[in-house]
Amino acid sequence: QRRVHGDSNCAQSLDCEEDKMNENKKKEIYTYEAPWLIYGMSFSSRADQNFRLALGSFIEDYNNKVEVVQLNEEAGNFEVKGSFDHHYPPTKIMWIPDKAATRPDLLATTGDFLRLWNVNDNSKNISLKVLLNNNKNSEFCAPLTSFDWNETDPNIIGTSSIDTTCTIWDIEKQQAKTQLIAHDKEVYDIAFARGTDVFASVGADGSVRMFDLRNLEHSTIIYESPEYIPLLRLAWNKQDPNYLATILMDHPSVVILDIRVPSLPVAELSGHSQCVNAMAWAPHSSCHICTAGDDSQALIWDISPLPKPIEDPILAYGSEGEINMLQWSSSQPDWVAIAFNRKMQILRV
Repeated sequence: QRRVHGDSNCAQSLDCEEDKMNENKKKEIYTYEAPWLIYGMSFSSRADQNFRLALGSFIEDYNNKVEVVQLNEEAGNFEVKGSFDHHYPPTKIMWIPDKAATRPDLLATTGDFLRLWNVNDNSKNISLKVLLNNNKNSEFCAPLTSFDWNETDPNIIGTSSIDTTCTIWDIEKQQAKTQLIAHDKEVYDIAFARGTDVFASVGADGSVRMFDLRNLEHSTIIYESPEYIPLLRLAWNKQDPNYLATILMDHPSVVILDIRVPSLPVAELSGHSQCVNAMAWAPHSSCHICTAGDDSQALIWDISPLPKPIEDPILAYGSEGEINMLQWSSSQPDWVAIAFNRKMQILRV
């Protein structure tokens, strides 16, 4: 088995090694089937909650669901620990970034609003903690497309909206720190860099824009797509914050950007035969990224040869259906989760 290892020396970080006998006995793939199409998905980061994920339904209706599932390692299957109703399909779900488990166990979701949920009793008891709404003038809202939870300071969440704005929230005060017009059209995703001040966003205007909370008078356009094709997703490399990845709407490749070289991609990962839907940087290695899409493939790439072209992935996994969502576990970096149709699978990498 080839394994992706976190290592300061990227070129050496993918080792071919003889697996120990006891590792060979472990399963490489576990599957859970939900009662509905899965869209939102998040790996818990707490070290005391291994193999725990939150899954959101995609039902074209007001009434949707979120389930918390956890792997029973002895039985070898996923068990539903708790669930709750959600208005509209959650556009994104995230657990609080809290590996050390020193903070309250919280889950956040976006849809019509940003909501925080208290998770208690080993995920059996889940209740709404707060609904955050910055639109004081109207009972109607502009739907939120995505959000990111700041890893350095989990008191900060940033949301993106179809109304062209991004909002930075103070969780403890339960109020917006700032709201800014980020793009000329809808904003589709937002991501924090390492640290608390810098974030970036992408949207329907085809641009990646970088912001600094210490100076919001200015933003930097680090990339504009050919013919201003909308950019749907954004992922910041937390191990090397010079690198960002973004995906173009209905496009089979992933664009890798270096913020030190604005406007020109440093790489294009072109291993998919159909559009890419999701991507995730390795949480423990600065040079590995996983991508997944409509061709039912999850691919892992090593970008350490940059600036040479990156032609082929180092690992490929074929699933049974179009992959809508992908997560790389920060607390268990040997595991990647994918969602396709009603199924969620975790794969050992």
